[in-house]
Amino acid sequence: MQDGLILCRFMHFGAVLLLFGVGLFRSVLFASYLSSFETGAGRRLDRSMAGLACLALLSAVTWLMLTAANMADDWHDAVSLETIRSVLAHTFFGHVWILHLILCLLAVLLALLGTRLRPRLCLLVSTLMLLTLSPVGHGAMYDGAPGQLLIFNQMLHLIGVGTWLGGLLMLAVLLIGDSAVDLRAVLLRFSGMGYGLVALIVVTGMINVRALSGAFWPEPALSGFGQVLAVKVGMVLCMLTLAALNRSLARGSDLRVSVLRISVLFECLFGAAALAAVSLLGTLPPMLV
Repeated sequence: MQDGLILCRFMHFGAVLLLFGVGLFRSVLFASYLSSFETGAGRRLDRSMAGLACLALLSAVTWLMLTAANMADDWHDAVSLETIRSVLAHTFFGHVWILHLILCLLAVLLALLGTRLRPRLCLLVSTLMLLTLSPVGHGAMYDGAPGQLLIFNQMLHLIGVGTWLGGLLMLAVLLIGDSAVDLRAVLLRFSGMGYGLVALIVVTGMINVRALSGAFWPEPALSGFGQVLAVKVGMVLCMLTLAALNRSLARGSDLRVSVLRISVLFECLFGAAALAAVSLLGTLPPMLV
């Protein structure tokens, strides 16, 4: 049951983070750079985003069912309407999840129907989807002002992570295809933004750990929560190393696209591994001291 919940969290966080990050990349941060983005490539990306929206909705429903089964400690309650209704009506998670499910359904409808306002509207919906993930899990540990501040900090953390991962996916799309987009300009701008994103992710991450464990690193350092956190930090450091390499390549006189493709691919893989660690962390006690 717990393994299923971890896998579900991984798929759902991944889908929502990428929906937000790609939408922000295309509609706001790099809209002017993508004016020459091919129509065919744009349509393929739209279909991918529609798939992610469907995955987000499916995993959100599955997450609810697994939570109901976990609370009742019985697999049969995963499909019990009475248990699911009780979770939605009588738990903080349920109250948040009602809104989150509505947003996921709206994201699917927007992705499938398509309208003139769809890109910005999809970004608004995916942003709200991302923000409603903040109170889920450890974010709900505290009441009052401390709890609200922790949730706000988690919102900032997710925005930073989503922007970084979504930007990486868009870079991969641009590097794989024979695009007329100015790759050097996009790489330099994204890597320049990366400094701010990394600072935001690191600072908010440290605040989360401090608030949850009572220290800047949980004790014991390399068991349970601390061990998984160490894996996450290691993956992020690998991503930072590759990001520095990407910036160096972008500044070179000859843009080595083949090397960049490999580097961005591995950075995406390390990002997926870090997300898997986060999915596990959300199910572990932070070991307050």
